[in-house]
Amino acid sequence: MTTYRSVNPARLDDVVAEVQLADAAGFIAACRSARAAQRGWAAVPAPVRGQVIGNLGRLVRANFETLAHLVTREIGKPISEARGEVQEIVDTCDFFLGEGRRLYGQTVPSEMPDKQLFTFRVPVGVAAIITAGNFPVAVPSWYIVPALLCGNAVVWKPAEYASASAAALAALVRRSGVPDGVFDVVDADGAATYEGLSGALDAGLVDKVGFTGSSAVGARIGELTGRHLQTPCLELGGKNPMVVTPDADLSLAVEGALFGGFGTAGQRCTSLGTAIVHESVYESFVDSLGKALSDAVIGDPMRDDVLYGPLLADRFAERYEDYLGWIGSHHRVLGSGGRTGRITADNPRAGFAGDPAAGLFYHPVLVAGVRPDDQLFRTETFGPIVGVMPYRELDEAIELANAPGYGLSSSIYTNDPRSAFAFRAGVSAGMVSVNNSTSGAEAHLPFGGNGRSGNGSRQSGVWVLDQFTRWQSLNWDYSGRLQKAQMDTQTVTPDLDFRL
Repeated sequence: MTTYRSVNPARLDDVVAEVQLADAAGFIAACRSARAAQRGWAAVPAPVRGQVIGNLGRLVRANFETLAHLVTREIGKPISEARGEVQEIVDTCDFFLGEGRRLYGQTVPSEMPDKQLFTFRVPVGVAAIITAGNFPVAVPSWYIVPALLCGNAVVWKPAEYASASAAALAALVRRSGVPDGVFDVVDADGAATYEGLSGALDAGLVDKVGFTGSSAVGARIGELTGRHLQTPCLELGGKNPMVVTPDADLSLAVEGALFGGFGTAGQRCTSLGTAIVHESVYESFVDSLGKALSDAVIGDPMRDDVLYGPLLADRFAERYEDYLGWIGSHHRVLGSGGRTGRITADNPRAGFAGDPAAGLFYHPVLVAGVRPDDQLFRTETFGPIVGVMPYRELDEAIELANAPGYGLSSSIYTNDPRSAFAFRAGVSAGMVSVNNSTSGAEAHLPFGGNGRSGNGSRQSGVWVLDQFTRWQSLNWDYSGRLQKAQMDTQTVTPDLDFRL
């Protein structure tokens, strides 16, 4: 087995955890154990399973600060955002605690006498959950909590660079009352996970796959599950647009762009990709956002006042360097005195909080003058870089918002209800915000995207129940004779030729 070292990206000499990575056989073995335990868990009444979810929420609340600090230490997310992430787990548990008593079916009237029709929600079976590490505990809870509530067994493969946070969340899940074998964590790299998932599907051990990550990997998982006639729950990347109309509150729009584009160092699937700003306020917006970005505090993520800390890990830093190569001669760069790249003594950032040499800290980049044919416009850029482009008519702005082909989150800043509703109707995103940033979710609202951002599946709220249950119908005939549907039904004779 290979040993993986999870390192604090704000202090690269701080090893947060060392984990043994499993191979494909280890992943398959976990799925086989889950299969053996699942039926017993499904037999536990749903309200009791809801109590287990409630226990998890109480345990997370009791370990709130410890878990938040671990998240910040392991992935470099500012402590204020880490606290928000932990609160999201609590909110999710609070919501699904009640859903244990509301896994409703229906009693349906039959077209025949002495016959009753019913519908039931039944668990899918074993759910294999694969998550990214930018939200190392909140996003996994969006899968794990409803999957367990619905009576499924769960095998969770977290991101290697967030293994300590995953282990902490797993410890809380196991102590909430979940029986042995019903929930397991497998640390593995991407290749072993894909091979193991393929083998588990071939062996009939997995009934549902949930994946949060890149669009490219999501497409491969969709192909793999499609061979087994399964539909995965895919939450993928985004190139999220924000439209600013002439009547918008410009200061509010700048604040939303600052948080949406640069919070978590731009490493959210819902991060702002391109601000599409009306030409009448374009220059004012660019200048204001550029100044706000220059004034923002960047650095030590344990400080409450930082906008963002380091990039998540080496692989993301290397990829971000590639994105910077997409900046062209027709662009204007703002946000850090025109500087780009890693923050160092030779490439400093004014007002940096802490020691930039200790971690993977990068300059924020605001790129004005983005064009529709730019790679920077068409492709998700996972890092602290945001493009800005002008528009003339709202229809043009909506067309630009949809052009990259993603469809996760979107935003419009306007004080005109007609513009807000026209944007909602025209944009392809699964989530729309009015006078709010592209980032942000609530535990009782559907979360998910379309196009390159996902396959239409949704997480959170009651909508996620359709990912982890299947509808089963029951017809019960107590007439004592065979009644044939559509053939033995009672008929009525109307007089359709009657006229007043």
